[in-house]
Amino acid sequence: MTMLDQITPLILTHNEAANIGRTLERLSWAREIVVVDSFSDDETLAIVSGFPNARLIQRTFDSHAAQSNFGLSETGISTEWVLSLDADFVLTPELSDEMSSLQPAADTKGFSVQLVYCVDGRELRSSLLPRLIVLFRRSSAKYVQDGHAHRVHVEGNVEHLHSKILHDDRKPLSRWFEAQRRYMQLEAKKLRCTTHQLNFADRLRRLRIVAPFAVMFYCLIVRGGIFDGRRGLFYAFQRMAAELMLSLYLIEGDLKLSRSAEPAKTSEMKLREAGKAH
Repeated sequence: MTMLDQITPLILTHNEAANIGRTLERLSWAREIVVVDSFSDDETLAIVSGFPNARLIQRTFDSHAAQSNFGLSETGISTEWVLSLDADFVLTPELSDEMSSLQPAADTKGFSVQLVYCVDGRELRSSLLPRLIVLFRRSSAKYVQDGHAHRVHVEGNVEHLHSKILHDDRKPLSRWFEAQRRYMQLEAKKLRCTTHQLNFADRLRRLRIVAPFAVMFYCLIVRGGIFDGRRGLFYAFQRMAAELMLSLYLIEGDLKLSRSAEPAKTSEMKLREAGKAH
């Protein structure tokens, strides 16, 4: 028995017909794949049903973290380890081989992997994607919501895998804009409500104006995206557009706040004037 026999991939889907087949093809080694679907109305269900090792459960979506925690604890996963994937995460053969040879120490509770962004199926030299904890002991982890995203919180030691996962989203650009509109609303709410210390990127975002232009410069020049040609430009403009949406939502919140403060100021001025009259 190898490490792969002890791993169950867990995937969330909603209208992922453009991606899910490629993701499942790279998981042929899995005895069972658990797919939690948010009532897709495209060909997602038909594609998943074509993979005999995939088990589909449907649940009404409320949040990514809640959906993932449901998959983790309420779908009958019995293996010790879980591999948490988005529907557009494609495993490389090198990563499957690396996981197969793992012999985790008792105090190792999870493994992180570097994501590599793809445009039109081709890897970019660099992107803003972070390392993510994707492989973990089921008993030591839970999902937490973080703005628009969700992440795995692991109690214990986390090690790094050397191989990579491809983030290869083939959905049309219109779907990307639709998703970013929702995501940036959540990010704006997070930035307005967060009281604890923010990281550098989020502090930059709070400045409203700087972040969109800074992220384009960073992607193209600092990270060398300009050498990826049109694909690099496409990615940089995507990130700039997302940050512009976030800045607009933050400024819209500022305007709403100032409007709500105006009646209170007016009432206070009237009271002062009444006091002077007496």
